Amino acid sequence: MHVLGIRHHGPGSARAVRAALDELSPALVLIEGPPELDSVAPLAASADMEPPVAGLVYAVADPASSAFYPMAAFSPEWVALRWAAGHGRPARFLDLPAANAFALGEEDDEARFDPLAALAEAAGHDDAERWWEDAIELRYHGLDVFAAVLDAMRTLREGREIGTATLRREAAMRRVLRAALRTEPGPIAVVCGAWHAPVLVPGDFPTQASDARLLKGLRSTKVAATWVPWTSGRLARASGYGAGVTSPGWYHHLFTAPDEVVGRWLVRVAGLLRREQYDTSPSSVIEAVRLAHALAGLRGRPLPGLAEVMESAQAVLSGGSPVPMRLVARELLVGDILGHVPGDTPMVPLARDLAATRKRLRLKQSAAEQTLDLDLRTPSQLERSKLLHRLLLLDVPWGEPADTGRTRGTFRESWTLQWRPELDVALIEASGYGSTIVSAASAVVTQRAADADVAALAELVETTLVADLPGALATVLAALDERAARQHDTTRLMAAVEPMARVRRYGNVRRADTELVQRVLSGVVTRVTVGLPAACAALDDDAAATLRDLVDGVQRGIALLDQEELRTEWHGALAAVAEQEGVHGLVAGRATRLLLDATLLDVDEAGRRLSLRLSPGADAVRAAAWLDGFLSGEAALLIHEPELLAVVDRWTTTVAGDVFDHLLPLLRRTFSAFTAAERRGIGEQVANLGRGGATPAPGTTDVDTDRAARVVPKILDLLGSDR
Repeated sequence: MHVLGIRHHGPGSARAVRAALDELSPALVLIEGPPELDSVAPLAASADMEPPVAGLVYAVADPASSAFYPMAAFSPEWVALRWAAGHGRPARFLDLPAANAFALGEEDDEARFDPLAALAEAAGHDDAERWWEDAIELRYHGLDVFAAVLDAMRTLREGREIGTATLRREAAMRRVLRAALRTEPGPIAVVCGAWHAPVLVPGDFPTQASDARLLKGLRSTKVAATWVPWTSGRLARASGYGAGVTSPGWYHHLFTAPDEVVGRWLVRVAGLLRREQYDTSPSSVIEAVRLAHALAGLRGRPLPGLAEVMESAQAVLSGGSPVPMRLVARELLVGDILGHVPGDTPMVPLARDLAATRKRLRLKQSAAEQTLDLDLRTPSQLERSKLLHRLLLLDVPWGEPADTGRTRGTFRESWTLQWRPELDVALIEASGYGSTIVSAASAVVTQRAADADVAALAELVETTLVADLPGALATVLAALDERAARQHDTTRLMAAVEPMARVRRYGNVRRADTELVQRVLSGVVTRVTVGLPAACAALDDDAAATLRDLVDGVQRGIALLDQEELRTEWHGALAAVAEQEGVHGLVAGRATRLLLDATLLDVDEAGRRLSLRLSPGADAVRAAAWLDGFLSGEAALLIHEPELLAVVDRWTTTVAGDVFDHLLPLLRRTFSAFTAAERRGIGEQVANLGRGGATPAPGTTDVDTDRAARVVPKILDLLGSDR
């Protein structure tokens, strides 16, 4: 038996493993990992399997309990798998079974201990990866490197207390090794993390009885295993992956470049910078290569490492600027490579249905963010939209709606697509709802509708419509009709109006029948108009702000429908609120403004009500609230109706100074909602008050021409005019 202690995702370790396997030609290859992966290990031989990929083991009863085992092209474990497949040798995994690990729910004691960092620190280095490359991967070759690693780890483990979880894992590894030694006549190669190597050497095994005690009576749960695509970004340590590396793109290059590693890498950097319109010539690439080798020599390194290569690229190719190097770090050091698994990989039916649908709709999975613009008038693009909305219902956010400023009712949609490995787990979790995307999404909608209130049901109606789930839509509408009839909270009914109005208004975009929505919506609007005056009584500031937003939502919904009967009912309710005593100013002012916009009030009547609310005898704070409600939305009213502006101006100039200090935050909030152009227009109108069409403020006197004449010459002098 030959124990090959490796560094996970180390290109040097991967090359050493390949050379050692060629030299040893073992009859059996054992690789660190849960034995459940044995069932899918043969798939590594498939030509359609392209790393990075990850073995996925999950609990059947609770798919959220899962674990990934990532492998890249430069991972020693992957190299061992492919070597075994290429030479017709069996490959199996050895570790504590995931069935036991999930049931125990333990965290590996050594997960936070980095033996490489400990060795680097002992050698006086603060960069563990760089030390490992210089001391091990660039100096040793063949089996010699594994002897050196074994000695280093054996020394490092001496006197260190090993946690129970790690001891249990190593006992499980030895159990597999003992069975292999009894049955396998040929040589055996064990590829494992360097930390475990010393205790997997047969001569150093503890007694079989002590291992049996560690593994006795462990609980277990039913698990399943498969392969899933992985991404280069998730191999990076910055992603939170404990065994990750700093720069997976660089390590992939180190492992795959046939020669001239530094030169080929800098050519790639130059090509990337040229595509971004940076001026990089072939001669500058040559200079960068020379500088990288010179830096390595100055620092006593056998060959240039990533630090030397990147420093030379910044100094020569980007003129010393760190800005282009951020692009290099994102695109080359990490990258956005997404692996691929063969079609016969075990999948839950839901994942298989998604794969078939994705292929039919020509949607490609990618680890990089990409924008997808859809024209819903095109059948194929409408089907893409339905798929993405259904996946959102299943909590599988492959696509996120992009904020384009458009409503859901337009014929266009924009999405931001990005596939992440955890979405495979989300698919497994969602498979409990059904075996197809449509059936699972419908089941989710039905489940949500069972406990949702009126407002949530209205949102669910809209979501179900865009996902095109007609059976589930009927269920949601029936629940909405029934609960709306029993709902006595007017505010919850108000929250339901706008979503249903969008469904009714834009249902034809998705070719949906929305007649049932119209019937439910009419009943909800009637209940809102009856209950609105009572809902406006005795409101504090927070409740009034919430109700004002709800009033605006209902107004938008009614405006979308453009139905005279509903509009008449709604305006009647607004008129009652606007004239009702004791209504909070935010709500009363907003109701008055909406009536003015609907031409149910003329400007003179609006000015009279504004003057009444802002009269000197009125409470200033309440007046400010009424003004906030009246002006919220947009400032065209003050710009184009100087009579109303004059009332506001007169009120602000007559408020007592101590009261004005309390009003200023309220007024500032009101006017800050306007655009800069609107505020400038209001300022110009205020400056013109009393000079023309605007109504002059009380107490304004005629201009004293004699006094004005005294300053005219000085003004002309300042303006440089001799007239």
